[in-house]
Formats: sequence, C-alpha cells, structure tokens
Amino acid sequence: MRNAVMLALALAIMSGACGDSGSSNSVAPTTTEIASATTGTAATTTSTTVEGQLPVGPSALETISAAEFPAPLVDVTAIISGGPPPDGIPPLDNPVFIPVSASDAALAPNEPVVVLEIDGDARAYPVQVMIWHEIVNDTVGGIPVAVTYCPLCNSAVSYVREVRGVETTFGTSGRLYASALVMYDRATESLWTHFDGRAVVGLVAGDQLEVVPSPLMSWSDFQNDYPDGLVLDPTQTGFSRDYGRNPYFGYDDDSTEPFLFLGDADDRAAAKLRVVGVAIDDAAVAYSLDAIRADGVAATNAEVGMTDIVIFWLEGQASALDEERIEHGRDVGTVGVFSARIDNRLHTFEVVDGEIRDAETGSTWTVSGEAIAGELAGRELRRIPHLDTFWFAWATYRPGTALVEDIG
Repeated sequence: MRNAVMLALALAIMSGACGDSGSSNSVAPTTTEIASATTGTAATTTSTTVEGQLPVGPSALETISAAEFPAPLVDVTAIISGGPPPDGIPPLDNPVFIPVSASDAALAPNEPVVVLEIDGDARAYPVQVMIWHEIVNDTVGGIPVAVTYCPLCNSAVSYVREVRGVETTFGTSGRLYASALVMYDRATESLWTHFDGRAVVGLVAGDQLEVVPSPLMSWSDFQNDYPDGLVLDPTQTGFSRDYGRNPYFGYDDDSTEPFLFLGDADDRAAAKLRVVGVAIDDAAVAYSLDAIRADGVAATNAEVGMTDIVIFWLEGQASALDEERIEHGRDVGTVGVFSARIDNRLHTFEVVDGEIRDAETGSTWTVSGEAIAGELAGRELRRIPHLDTFWFAWATYRPGTALVEDIG
C-alpha cells in the first residue's frame, strides 16, 4: 500500500499538479536578461552587499555550483529534482480576491486556509488552491509578500518578498531539499528554502527573508474572526485545476515515509507525526498535535526558551492531505500560538465551559488571539510564528529541537 501511495504521489506531482492550462502567468526573464535590459551591458557578478542593489550573474536554476556564488548553505547534491521544471507548479502572481461576505459557497466550513493579516488587511488563501500552486505573490496591508505552502511537509510560511531591499517575486524551482519546496527569487534566481526563508544557493546565498505569521485556519473560523476579510477566489486563478481535490491522497499517514527525503529522519518520533513547531531566538520546541489538543478546544501554557507562550487549539479544520477531497480529511483542528503576556503581565489560559479564558480577568479569547468578551474585550494577543508541519521537516530544519509528546 505504501508503495502504491508513493507512486500515485509521484505521478500527481509530475503531471496533474504541473500542467499548465492557458494562464497568463509566465516565468520572469533570466538574471542575465534583466541585467542587459536595465544596464545595456553584459551581466557581471559582484560580491559587494549593498542595500537596494542586487548582484547579477549566473542563475542557480541553470547551474547550482557556479564559481561566482558565495559558499552554499547546504550540500548542493541534496537539492534534487521533484519532477516539474521551474514554475511547472505555477505560482499565482495576480491573485483575485472576493469579500468573505460574498463567498459563502466557495469552501466547505472545515477546509483549511492560510491566513495573513497585516495592518487590518486580512486575507485567506484556500489550501485547495495553494496545494496546486504553492506560492502566491501578493501585497497585503501595503507589504509585498510571498505566501507559500509545501504539501510534502504540510507547512504554510509567508515572507516579505524583498531581497536586500529590492522587491521581487518568487517561483517554484521544481526542486526539493529534505522533501520540501525550494523556491527561487526572480531577481537573482537564487534558490531559497521554503521552510526557513534562507537563500541556500546562488548570488545571494546566506540572505534571510523576513517572516510574516500565516497560520492555517478553518474557513469557518476565518469567516467568524475576520468578517471583513478577503478570500482568494478559486474561480479566478487563470488556471484549470480540480480545486478541492487532494492530489496527495493518503499522504497524511504517519506509517508512511516522506517523498524523496534523503538522509535519516530524527527517530525520536514517526517522520510524519504532526507537530506544532515554535522557534524563538535560539530555542526550538515541537509539540505533537496530540499533546496540545483536547475535546473540542484546548489552551496550553508553555515556555520556549525564556518566552512565555500559550497555544490555542480548536477543532473543525480538515487535513488537506488525507482523503481524496480535502473537506473529507480527518479533523486536525486550528492552532494559534501567542505571547502569554499582556502589557508585560503574564496571563494563564484555560478552558471554561467550552471557551478559552484567561484566569486573571476571565476574558474570552478566540483561536485568532482576540478577546471577544470580558475586561480585555477588543485586545489582541501578540501572535508568534509557528508551523503546523510534519516532524521530519521540523527536525531537519531545527536540529536539536525539543520534542513534547505529552504535556502531563
């Protein structure tokens, strides 16, 4: 059975997920073409780092070990083809949104969406779309962002899409590192790891993107918590895809191994154990999903390094990688991770009568970290970036991470 699932997955990635059907989206010109167009001269490479200026030279999409590149951050032989060519899994460069109030029939209530909120601009990116495109280049709250989702490691991460102060867009390289999406920026065509936003090979190797919190949430929770928000419209992507179908049917099974994962996974847990990963400064902790969920709703008070946090969990979100139709996937719930301090005062959270409340004021909180009743009504907790992902992915990018499988 496991081999059959892996074969089906490979075929899905190399065919259905990669087919192009009449889109206006196109791959950006190469770095050499950009340099020639803007300067009128042949591309040359510079090693000087200047904010607002980008080096020009070879493309890491074309050659992964050019002499002009800084030292790579990873073993380049571990960056392997996943099947498709660059942008064979096509990013969305011109996403179209509709108001939440006009989209009642767009998604099933339990379908997962990637949520991004900047300066009051709240947007939902349905995973039924992200699973086929993996990257959406967008502008939210005036900030240029790349919203990314990797089906093979079940993780959503968003970044400010600026490299050394220069705005750019990101594409899919068609390659994998540790069974995870490898992106490329269209300004220098360097290769970046989806999971931690580092340029690992290319002209800007060593650079780091600024992360923007983008948790996974059920569609119904987004509707409730962001009634004035926007949702990416699956009917206006410019591509013909069977949105709502999971091309990775059966992948969310912790008895199977990750697709094209090289090396040895950390054997403290099953490779595909679902975890909530939190990294703050030099401390990293992975909480197993079973450790932080309960009957319907849960609040877990914890520490990561020297930082007091709280993890909220609410039932009602389907796994996107389980059944053939996303809405039929098993319930994995919605997770929110926040600072447990309000005005520098530590708060303790608990579940009372099916609601999340803080013990200090009795205020009631949503899974989005907003107080909706009580003394603190209208206040919002400071969101801490986290990843809903598989253990093998978190342990690869955060070696030495602590693992919590039982809160006790």
